[in-house]
Amino acid sequence: MSEVKSHEFDNFLQRSAASYRLFLLYGPDRGLVSERAAQLAGRFGVALDDPFAVVKLDAAELQQGVGRVLDEVNAIGLFGGEKLIWVRGASAEKGLFEALQILAAEPPTGSYLIIEAGDLKKGAALRKVGESSRTVASVACYSDDARSLHALVDKELADAGLRISPAARQRLLEALGGDRLASRNEVRKLALYCRGKDLVEEEDVLAIVGDASAISVDDAVDAVLQGDPDALLHAMRKITTSKTPPFLVLQACLRQFQQLDVMRAEMDASGQSSGQVITSLGRNLHFRRKPIVEAALRHWTSPAIRRELNRLQATIYQSRARQSLEDSLVLQNLLAITVQSARR
Repeated sequence: MSEVKSHEFDNFLQRSAASYRLFLLYGPDRGLVSERAAQLAGRFGVALDDPFAVVKLDAAELQQGVGRVLDEVNAIGLFGGEKLIWVRGASAEKGLFEALQILAAEPPTGSYLIIEAGDLKKGAALRKVGESSRTVASVACYSDDARSLHALVDKELADAGLRISPAARQRLLEALGGDRLASRNEVRKLALYCRGKDLVEEEDVLAIVGDASAISVDDAVDAVLQGDPDALLHAMRKITTSKTPPFLVLQACLRQFQQLDVMRAEMDASGQSSGQVITSLGRNLHFRRKPIVEAALRHWTSPAIRRELNRLQATIYQSRARQSLEDSLVLQNLLAITVQSARR
């Protein structure tokens, strides 16, 4: 077993990461997952700006089977050298789980594979294969504790040549912690605001730092399911401030509606209630979200769910084809689905 606890990552990165070719990073702190994946990628000696050496994939592209991942991992680079296959937004994709299982049995010799996943529950297929194989480094990424936040604040402010007063530190720590990337961006914003000063004071924190302690893609998805446009806009503003890519929200919403589609079909076929279906098919759902999903199952019919799935898939395509409009396209279509939820 090659399971790396959240607090062990820095030591693992320096001492052991070079021994692995396969990496699974997961946890509720999506910013920390992305940051640690980037730190790992920087250790391999692969030119991250070389499109022939780095292949980035969205997990949604891998629903059909194991072939895409295996082909990319085993392909020889156009100009030789090591390759990096970087998969983002993973959850319960069967093709990705099967591909990792095959690669774990016989790890590649000329490629690295990094998989960024969300909050995989204990027993989830992807997490299970990652934690049970000696050839896969499985890295848990949980929200920063007080010690980690202190270290983050000290490093960022020291890099900017700044010190911070005790009162300002306390006020700053109260606003941080839900997402590593959001926390880092807030501290950097503070450092930029205080440029030219020697000491960061409490009024500086109050003037410029937002609440980065509760940023969650799940909040946006839940707002869509509940038909609450104000909550969606609030969540999207937080996500935008944290520099979280909007495609993560789109992918999370797509996965949620795919799950709804499966559950609703089971309800229609078996005559079970929404609560019974969630008990049997929704074991990986966080307990806080179960009532929201249960209500959505009661209100959405299978044809309506599939209509919104088509909308989400079309939005993913449009946002890739017209990346300059990605933010607007994502928000517009999520609002449209939210309105449909409200009508139901």
